[in-house]
Amino acid sequence: MVPTQLIDVKEKLDRELLVNTYWQSNTMLYIKRSHKWFPIIEPILEEEGIPNDFKFLALIESGLTNVVSPSGAAGFWQIMKATGKENGLEINSEIDERYNLELATRVACKYLNEAKEKFGSWTLAAASYNMGMNGLSNKLEAQMVDNYYDLLLNEETSRYVFRILAAKQILSNPSNFGFNFREKDLYYQVATGKLTIDTTISDLAKFGKSNGLNYKVIKQFNPWLRSSNLPNASRKVYQLQIPKSEFRTLLVKNTSDTLK
Repeated sequence: MVPTQLIDVKEKLDRELLVNTYWQSNTMLYIKRSHKWFPIIEPILEEEGIPNDFKFLALIESGLTNVVSPSGAAGFWQIMKATGKENGLEINSEIDERYNLELATRVACKYLNEAKEKFGSWTLAAASYNMGMNGLSNKLEAQMVDNYYDLLLNEETSRYVFRILAAKQILSNPSNFGFNFREKDLYYQVATGKLTIDTTISDLAKFGKSNGLNYKVIKQFNPWLRSSNLPNASRKVYQLQIPKSEFRTLLVKNTSDTLK
C-alpha cells in the first residue's frame, strides 16, 4: 500500500500525476505503445512470478522504445551490457539481445525476483532497479529504515516509484485524466511466426526480399540484429520474427503475388 497519508508521499505522487497528465503528447504515446507491447510483456511477467504492475516499470524506463541511455543501458528494460552478458544475453557488434523483448523481459524478471528475495518488498525491488541492490542496501542501512517511503534518496530514485504509480493510475483510467481516444488509433502488433535460423545470413536485405519483405521490416521485427548480416559460424539457433503473409501489404509498399 502507498502511504498517501504522509505529506511528502502525497506531494510526490501528485507531481508525477500532474507531469504526465499535462504532458499530453508523451502520455498519449505511452497509451498507444502500451496497447502494442504490454500483451508481449504481461504473460512473461506472469510466468516469472512478477506482479503485472511491473510492466509500467518498463514504460517509464524507456517509453517502450529501444533507447540507449548515456550510461549504455539499452532496450525497453534498459539493461546494461555487463548485466545482459551475465544473464546469458548475446551482445556484440552484430547481435544485441537486450533488444529482444522476450529475452530482455526474462532478464529483468530474474533481477526483480532476486531483489524481492533480498529486500522482501516489491516496492524496494522496483527502487533497486533504478539505483542497484548494493546502493539501496547501503541507504537502508545508513538511514536505519526498512522501506522505500521512509528513505531520503537522490532525485531520480526518489521520483522513480512514483513515476511507476502515476503511469499505472493514468493508463488504467485514461478517461479520468482527460485522455480520450478511439480504439482504432492505438498501435497494435502484427501477427508473426518464428523462423528458426541456425546458419549465417550474409545479407539481410536479400534474405528479406526472398521472404517477401525488405531490410527495414526484418530489422523492425528483429531489432536485436544490429548489422546488415547475421554471422553464425557456431550454428547457434536463433528465432526470427517474420510477419505473416496476410499482413505484408501493411508493411511493404512494393509487394508481389509471389510472397512466401
